[in-house]
Amino acid sequence: MDEQRETLQRIVSTLANKNDEIHNFIDMLNHTIKNVQVNSSNVISELDEEFDGLYSILDEMKGSMANTIQQEEAHKIQALQDQLSQCSNALESSEELLELAAQSLDIKDPVEFLKAARQIKDRVTMASAFRISLKPKVSDSMTHLMVDFALERRMLQSVKFLPVPKPPEIDLAACLVADNCITVSWKMPEEDSRIDHFVLEYRKTNFDGLPRVKDEQRWELIDYIKATEYTLSGLKFDTKYINIRVQACNKAVAGEYSDPVTLETKAFVFSLDSTSSHLNLKVEDTYVEWDPTGGKGQEKIKGKENKSSGAPSPKRTSVSARSSARGSRDHFTGESYTVLGDTAIESGQHYWEVRAQKDCKSYSVGVTYRNMGKFDQLGKTNSSWCIHINNWLQTTLSAKHNNKTKTLDIPVPDRIGVFCDFDGGQLAFYNANSKELLHTFRTKFTQPLLPGFMIWCGGLTVSTGLQVPSAVKTLQKNENGLSGSTSSLNNIA
Repeated sequence: MDEQRETLQRIVSTLANKNDEIHNFIDMLNHTIKNVQVNSSNVISELDEEFDGLYSILDEMKGSMANTIQQEEAHKIQALQDQLSQCSNALESSEELLELAAQSLDIKDPVEFLKAARQIKDRVTMASAFRISLKPKVSDSMTHLMVDFALERRMLQSVKFLPVPKPPEIDLAACLVADNCITVSWKMPEEDSRIDHFVLEYRKTNFDGLPRVKDEQRWELIDYIKATEYTLSGLKFDTKYINIRVQACNKAVAGEYSDPVTLETKAFVFSLDSTSSHLNLKVEDTYVEWDPTGGKGQEKIKGKENKSSGAPSPKRTSVSARSSARGSRDHFTGESYTVLGDTAIESGQHYWEVRAQKDCKSYSVGVTYRNMGKFDQLGKTNSSWCIHINNWLQTTLSAKHNNKTKTLDIPVPDRIGVFCDFDGGQLAFYNANSKELLHTFRTKFTQPLLPGFMIWCGGLTVSTGLQVPSAVKTLQKNENGLSGSTSSLNNIA
């Protein structure tokens, strides 16, 4: 009995759920019917507006054309009336002269007759009747102002409801990745004059090929693009690839998205390694700031920790994931106010930029091998290269390597670009704004390189994930072509 009751309860529960589903579905159908009615009314209203607009244009065109015909009519009638008036005056003068000539024929005195004949001859010669044109100045035809709406009629008869635009086709060969920008180009599979605008969507990914649902970033949208090309600027290439897709939209509806394409975005991305930076430096991701109390504060903390528990300082033992992969190291100390990047360069061409605060008194920007000692300074070892800016009293810019310095007679830019060609053995520094070359080191790199920064008073902001600018590539290409004559100038002896 109990088992049958439970079975019946399950059946009742199932029927109740199904009834709820049907009720909900009925509500949805009723709501859909209302929406169809409302949307149909809206579309009919828009249709009325479109046809009213068309009628308005036709009425305006009709009035303009009728006005043109009336102006042409008035012009022609005025010209003909002027000509008619001239002819009437000439005829009146000619009739008077004819009557005078007939009277002269009755003169009997030869002398008077010759005199009269001479006067009549002179007047005939000057008579206006012999100088006017007896051809109408204008034609009575008005057919040149007639219209033929056969073509327009056929066009109107072919008017249909707006079709859904077809998906655009991205021209992968015309897409360009350069200068922290991506230029995307596309075309329609067939000409469509009703396209109003395009929508472009992109998202960054570390997966090659088609977009993936799992662990993907959301699509970023660029709307109302009128051309068939668009440049995404100011990007940070902190992923390996970027997915791009485009859809076409007419006035009423958007079409399907194009097949997405994946563009490779090669770039060097790193953060500043706080685990080994000088204790007088405050490091946050890609920003480093001189902190005159940092070292003392940390030493006090370390002293208290050692005195109370004998445990090592957390700052000296905490190691980031990237640092632990290559082994921890001591903090820079003494006058080596240094912090390194947490990712090494082992091949390829890479570019990053550095901006110094205005109150920054002294700083260096460059690269070094991993073996840099905790007391070493950038440019004072044979395994580090840098440019150094000194803002004490007067501003100076110099290149340093192996404890040798070369003063550069160049204004110090507010942003410095660093280009490292590991395989080509070049380290070049640029004015990041104008892309003017500041200095180039040439050597053969035999070990992985770490970006290095040294600062005293002030702060530095590092921008990574940047493409090598095309202007830098061009300068490097030109410089390589002249390397035989410029290498001695760009190296410190």
